[in-house]
Amino acid sequence: MSVIISSHSPNAVARAVDVLNSGGLVGLPTETVYGLAARADNDEAVAKIYVAKGRPSGHPLILHISEMSELNRYAINIPREALTLAQQCWPGPLTLLLNKSAEVSHLVTGGRDTVAIRVPANDCALSIIDRCGHAVAAPSANVFGHVSPSTAQHVYDDLGDRVDLIVDDGNCSIGVESTIIDFTASHPQLLRPGGFPVEDIESIIGGKVHEPSGDARASGMLASHYSPSCRVILAHDMNEACAVFETTPGSRILDHSGNYPLYAASLYAQMRQADFDNMAAIIAVLPLNTGLGSAIRDRLTKASFL
Repeated sequence: MSVIISSHSPNAVARAVDVLNSGGLVGLPTETVYGLAARADNDEAVAKIYVAKGRPSGHPLILHISEMSELNRYAINIPREALTLAQQCWPGPLTLLLNKSAEVSHLVTGGRDTVAIRVPANDCALSIIDRCGHAVAAPSANVFGHVSPSTAQHVYDDLGDRVDLIVDDGNCSIGVESTIIDFTASHPQLLRPGGFPVEDIESIIGGKVHEPSGDARASGMLASHYSPSCRVILAHDMNEACAVFETTPGSRILDHSGNYPLYAASLYAQMRQADFDNMAAIIAVLPLNTGLGSAIRDRLTKASFL
C-alpha cells in the first residue's frame, strides 16, 4: 500500500532511501513536477517505472543526480557548452542529453546510446539522491500521456499503490518539466522547452539552440501528451477565449493574465481540477512564444492534440 510522508518528517529521507535501495518506487518532489524514482542501476526497479506508468519501453527516462561532479560517471565525451550550462544552471530545470557511459543501463535510455541527465533544484530530492549513492531514473509520476503531477496527491491519484512511498514537499515551484537540450547532434537542439528559457541558454553558451531533427528521443517529444480527459481548446487572446466560451457548454477559461510563472505553476492542477469537476472543455489562452511562455504553449498544444 502506498504511503504519503511529509518531507518535513525527520525520517522522510531515510525512508525514501530505504525504499529505493530495496528496489521500490518513490514519488520524488522536484521543482518542476513530481517524479517516479527508482535506482538507475537496478533494472528490475527501472522496469517497474514503465509498468506503473504504462510507458512504452522505448521512451527514455531522465537520470537525476545530486551534484555536477557525478556527471562524468554517467556521460562521456561531454561538449564544452554542455559543461558550461551544467556549471551555471544546475541545480535547476535543465536536462542535458549526452552520450551515455557504460554504467547507464539501456533500459533507462530506451535502448539508445544517449542519456538525459539533470540536477533537480529541490533540497529534499537532492538529499534522497545523495544518500541513495546512485543516480535515480525519474520520469513524471503519472500515467503515461496524462497530466503531470505538481502535488503529492496528484501522484497518488494517478498511480495509487503502484508507488511504494510518496514524499510530500508541497506544490512544485515551477510546475512544468525541465528544458531538454541535445548535445549529441552537430549543433545543440531544443528537444523540449521547459522551466529554463532557451533564450537564457543561448546567452550562456554564446550560440543558437536549433529546432530538433530526427525522431522522438526524449521525454515530452510526442505530439500528444500532458492530456486531461476533457477537451483542451486553444485561444490566442482573451477575446477569442470568451467567444469560444459562449458557444461551448461545460467549459472554463484558463488565462495567464501576463503572469507566466503563476500560469505554469498552476497549469497542471487546473487541468486536473477541470477533470475532477467533470468539465467538458478547457479554453486555454496561449502565452507568447518566449521564455517560460514557450514551455506553457508546448504543454497546451500537446494537451489539445486530437
